[in-house]
Amino acid sequence: MTPAAQVSAHDAAHDAAQRRSAPGEARRHELAAFLRSRRERLAPEQVGLPMTGRRRTPGLRREEVAQLAAVGVTWYTWLEQARDIQVSTQVLDAVARALLLDPSERAHLFTLAGTDDPAPVKECPSVTPSVRLLLERLAPYPAVVLNSRYQVLAYNAQYTAFVGDLDGMAPEDRNLMWMAFTPSQFREVLIDYRTERLGMVARFRSAMADHSSEPAWKALLARLLKASPDFAEVWQRHDVMRPGNGIKRFQVPGVGLLRCEYTNFWLSPQLGTRMITYTPLDDETRALMDRLPDAA
Repeated sequence: MTPAAQVSAHDAAHDAAQRRSAPGEARRHELAAFLRSRRERLAPEQVGLPMTGRRRTPGLRREEVAQLAAVGVTWYTWLEQARDIQVSTQVLDAVARALLLDPSERAHLFTLAGTDDPAPVKECPSVTPSVRLLLERLAPYPAVVLNSRYQVLAYNAQYTAFVGDLDGMAPEDRNLMWMAFTPSQFREVLIDYRTERLGMVARFRSAMADHSSEPAWKALLARLLKASPDFAEVWQRHDVMRPGNGIKRFQVPGVGLLRCEYTNFWLSPQLGTRMITYTPLDDETRALMDRLPDAA
């Protein structure tokens, strides 16, 4: 290899190393700036500390945050200096509490740190009256509200033609992932269920990246792995996919073949709780949807 080629190879390797480290370094600097901004907005009396003379800068001092969080001053200083140090979830939790972070700020802190929140803010399972009214008014089109774990939170009467009597099911069974991999009406009427559930698993895995420490997610995963060899096989593929819209076909007894376009409407700032509507893809399906049940 010529000297020029050696230099070129060295430069390429150096650039590649910089590209690999850039995201982590950028995130550390963003984390440092975020912590400084939250520290500087707090007055000592807000966190129960006495005022001690004149302050050169607004807000709390670094040593005061370290004291409140019960961590070393040097360690916290390094954190605000964007040093490449190991940060435990327990210490981040203590810092979040010391800085009086609200739920959004807390989630942002753990995202920047690249680690799971040991006490995440629970996704609210409640459905507002306006959402329930909208579900009813969408008739005769089926509609359902799901969280990112595929748990059914609310639905209209027409949707029961796809999944059956949800009120008669155990709460833990009111989950489309569970229905897709165990005997159920949903699996019987969804024509392409074998291929459709591949995408469901990929979306479930993608969403679980933000919830891997939560008991409800771990419990559902363990239950599915135990109950369904098919699920276990698909899970091992490690496929991931973001939620999207598409087409599904249902063969509903007493109604006929429904070709539906499904659309996601997000009910939260993140890709969490969503309403899914099923609208007819053709005139034949539009006519058949009038035969769907109008009472749950």
